[in-house]
Amino acid sequence: MSYDYDKLYASEAHALGEQTAEIAAFIAGLNLKGARILDVGCGQGRDALPLARAGHDVTGIDLAPSGIEAMCAEADAEGLSITGHVADITEYTPLGAFDILLIDRTLHMLGAAPRAATFLALIACVAPSGWLIVADETSNLPAFKAALLTDEVDWVIERCAKGMLFAQKGGT
Repeated sequence: MSYDYDKLYASEAHALGEQTAEIAAFIAGLNLKGARILDVGCGQGRDALPLARAGHDVTGIDLAPSGIEAMCAEADAEGLSITGHVADITEYTPLGAFDILLIDRTLHMLGAAPRAATFLALIACVAPSGWLIVADETSNLPAFKAALLTDEVDWVIERCAKGMLFAQKGGT
């Protein structure tokens, strides 16, 4: 990680601000109850905490131990269903299937080859009929879309524009 997010998270609560409104609205519009969500690059829980407050079971992974510690402390204080793991996303293997895979402004920090490999490894954990939600650099979206279109599983792309990719995995 080129920027020291661990230092930032250790020095400032909620350093990256509030949950992205567009992501929050999209997930709320899915009307899922108690969804199992994987938040990749969760930091201090910008997305994970509000999702857990909405009744979802959230697993967050991040390379910064202080971010995971802050997220888990806040979740514990509120009695929220959040599990945090300190992990390098390029080496992380999710356990089980998730109703939502959320990758909010994380993949752009990787070079092209590790970004592509990590994306492919992560999308495998999306449950049939589950959702992939990616916020990233607009320039990276065509590669993500192409990966979905060539995947052995059918994906329905709901949105691929302005730094956002929302896609649903075909059911089996």
